[in-house]
Amino acid sequence: MTQDTSRRWQMLAITVIILYLLWLLAPVLMPFAVAAMLAYLGDPLADRLERVGMGRTLAVSVVFFVLALVAVGAMLLLIPLISRQVDNLVQSLPHYVDWVRNTALPWLQTKLRLDPSAFDTDRLIAEIKDHLGSVGSVASTVLGKVTRSGFGLIAWMTNLVLIPVVAFYLLRDWDRLVAWVDDMLPRSIEPTVAHLARESDLVLGAFVRGQLLVMLALGIFYGAALSIVGLSVGPLIGMIAGLLSFVPYLGFIVGFGSAVIAVLVQYGDWSHLLLVGCVFLIGQLLEGYVLVPRLVGEKIGLHPVAVIFAVLAGGYLCGFLGILLALPAASVILVVLRYLSQRYRHSRLYTEEGRQDPVIAEMDVSVERDEAVEVDVRVDRRPDEEDKQQ
Repeated sequence: MTQDTSRRWQMLAITVIILYLLWLLAPVLMPFAVAAMLAYLGDPLADRLERVGMGRTLAVSVVFFVLALVAVGAMLLLIPLISRQVDNLVQSLPHYVDWVRNTALPWLQTKLRLDPSAFDTDRLIAEIKDHLGSVGSVASTVLGKVTRSGFGLIAWMTNLVLIPVVAFYLLRDWDRLVAWVDDMLPRSIEPTVAHLARESDLVLGAFVRGQLLVMLALGIFYGAALSIVGLSVGPLIGMIAGLLSFVPYLGFIVGFGSAVIAVLVQYGDWSHLLLVGCVFLIGQLLEGYVLVPRLVGEKIGLHPVAVIFAVLAGGYLCGFLGILLALPAASVILVVLRYLSQRYRHSRLYTEEGRQDPVIAEMDVSVERDEAVEVDVRVDRRPDEEDKQQ
């Protein structure tokens, strides 16, 4: 075994061990992953404050103070708004049920020629009332599970406390940690890893920071526009559509479908329905031609199908932590795949020309077109082949 091969096997073994340890520690990594994301997002602002003349600790303290003010202000603004919207939705539920029973279901029965008994709402309501007696047992079971899971509740509260503390120390020592990791890398791969790290930083910076701004802008636009149209639950639908917009078209589909149902229940006319369609059409144009090109850019280059797959795969493998890290991880994987593609195009496997195929070499294929646009394909053998046959 050569020295180069031995070094590669050693690096592969180290990588496998690190990934295995991360997999084992996945249940306790969630607060540290969230704290690392917060530190990554706040590092550029802390670096700018350092360039102004502040010390690192003071700069980090200022960043955390600003983030805390923004978080508290958002909570004071959003919690009453969401509470009012949820109360409004609960009060409007009888109207939704009445619309489904008297408008939507008869229309479906007429258009699809379905059996009316399949949508017998009175029978469904009677069955629900028959099963209301089991609500008490279900509630007691849930209460028992909550009591037994008190340790889990304590763990969640501990995580909420740990996140800002860990994020503060990670942000304060971020540059030292990056320098330490760079110093520990094998010198043979350090230039390559440093190049991939810079590319990943550009992609993650463009995507994470830009996508958050896109989600915020779309939530504000949809909420304000639907409120102007006159929907009572417009702000709630707008916030949901904005939050789900990180998955391509998911925010649009959920928001548009919810708004259509809400406007049919509240107004039931075509004019408000057209206004809702115009709102979401303008929102899609705004997202595709203004927000994403300016805030996110084309640097990330993730296909919508790849985004959906990354979110589903991350949730299946690591739960909430996987969903949280799915798109940043997919962005880094995209950078690595681009690098591997460039390496492949410069390798001998791609550039070296092989021997000529004897089947192709012994014949010429020509295509002739006449005035009647008829295609005549003629296969001529090479002169040396004709001499051999003679």
